[in-house]
Amino acid sequence: MTNVVVTNFTANGLLALGASPVMAYAREEAADIARIAGAVVLNMGTLDEELVENMILAGRSANEHGVPVLFDPVGAGATPYRTASARRIMAEVKVDLLRGNAAEIAQVLGQEAAIKGVDAGASGNLDVEELAVRAARELHTAVVITGREDVITDGLNGWMVGNGHPLLTRVTGAGCLLTSVLGAFAAVEADRLAAGAAALVVYGTAAELAAERKGHEGPGSFQMELLNMLMAVSPDDVLQYGRVRPLKAVQQTGGEPQ
Repeated sequence: MTNVVVTNFTANGLLALGASPVMAYAREEAADIARIAGAVVLNMGTLDEELVENMILAGRSANEHGVPVLFDPVGAGATPYRTASARRIMAEVKVDLLRGNAAEIAQVLGQEAAIKGVDAGASGNLDVEELAVRAARELHTAVVITGREDVITDGLNGWMVGNGHPLLTRVTGAGCLLTSVLGAFAAVEADRLAAGAAALVVYGTAAELAAERKGHEGPGSFQMELLNMLMAVSPDDVLQYGRVRPLKAVQQTGGEPQ
């Protein structure tokens, strides 16, 4: 259940990766599709009240049938309605992985952070590593915060992933596609951290390869090449390009996750 602005891009990206996307928004089938899915992705980029209700139906059905749920709180903090909707979904659905930029994650957590528009980044005073650990512990979920470097943590362990390219910020839906790619990996790997870190490295590596080949032509060519590279990226590419390091904030914060 993704952002309708980028449904086609998201579907093509998942197909290129080897996944099988199904876009199902209707109340009449949301719960049925969710129970047979490998993973359920909830993305509130184009938001209305009916969609929120249907996301909750799908999320609860996934919870009941052991299907992992991923939530992308697009634009949380941009308006009171978006913030309230994101917090309601988190309260009524057991989310296995929450992905957003730092400002969105802070707003879901109840911490003030500057945001303007659904593609805004974080305010400069946020410690992203500590924010991710705190969010994971207080919201009882794995958390991915994307930015110049990506953070993934369950509050006890975590990783920083340095892969990606600035052109990703010039393509509408690059973050939405990433959330769905995280879902594809979660569908085949039960370890949330392993699945998430692998997805971040593969997606970031594909972006770097796409930029090498077509970045000089601009974001349109880059977007198409990103789809090509999601299909072509190899284990050797990941070993060559992958930049992963342990998350320091886990040790610094201390204590056990909730």
